[in-house]
Amino acid sequence: MSQIVLYMSMSLDGFITGPNDGPSNGLGDGGEILHAWLRDGSGDDPTSFRPSDDTNATVFDESMSTGAVICGKRLGEFVNYWDGDHHDGVPIFVPTHRVPDEKPPGDVRFVTDGIESCVEQAKAAAGDRDVMLHGAYTAQECLRARVLDVMEIHLIPVLLGQGRRLFDRLGPEHIELEPARQLQGAGVLHLRYEVKS
Repeated sequence: MSQIVLYMSMSLDGFITGPNDGPSNGLGDGGEILHAWLRDGSGDDPTSFRPSDDTNATVFDESMSTGAVICGKRLGEFVNYWDGDHHDGVPIFVPTHRVPDEKPPGDVRFVTDGIESCVEQAKAAAGDRDVMLHGAYTAQECLRARVLDVMEIHLIPVLLGQGRRLFDRLGPEHIELEPARQLQGAGVLHLRYEVKS
């Protein structure tokens, strides 16, 4: 059965961007260090983000095997919805209260009737493959709605001290996680948690 999986690189002190993130500075000031594990070279294709480290490559390949993507509108606008193709032409679902006047390229689907509906539509599109989730606010919405199944946190050994935190506005509700996997890659610790229902 398809699962909703959050993939997120995060500093040890909980930041997913540096300060001053925006459309022309997506990872914020100094935030590119959070994605350095993706840019360590891939041999034949210098434009590929696939890491050369075996462990990092395994985690990367898992994320690229997903059958749909859910991302927040803010993130989507920052990256221009990956020009409509995050990977392999899978559909990109965007929960929002307002559909933009101009449709982005590719298979980008705006969902206006709530996060649960967005998740349901993405899972249907993904078939038997998992759904990749991006974006802090959208991840928090999924956690609150109890529709997030797995968190794959790529923990980077750095203290950013400021920026955008992954769980800043989550609220006081207690959410339990089950540790499912821990992998040490070059420059990153991949932590996988299943969200208890």
